[in-house]
Amino acid sequence: MGEKRKKIYQALIDGATEGLTGKSLDGYVADRCAEVSSKKLVRAALLALTDPHVTDRNILSTVYALAIKHRMNEISAEDGYDKRQPQTASKATRKSTKVQAPVAVSP
Repeated sequence: MGEKRKKIYQALIDGATEGLTGKSLDGYVADRCAEVSSKKLVRAALLALTDPHVTDRNILSTVYALAIKHRMNEISAEDGYDKRQPQTASKATRKSTKVQAPVAVSP
């Protein structure tokens, strides 16, 4: 495991062990690891979820919730999704997509 990833992983586990959740855990990890990005945090969280030594259900659930929150934020940012505006289907998507069967032509 890379040194940076290990540092982020350890900060994540330490914060969750201390009972931090949500934004407070996020801030704790950011304070200990200045180079942390959302992607790196999600990877460290997935590593924690697959670590056989981490068995405390509360820690696992806290880490899981943080990973999901960061992953959903990444997806929302990529899609340009805005929670305030409902998404509507474009005309092209609303059209029926019937496919006609080919007609057999006899010689």
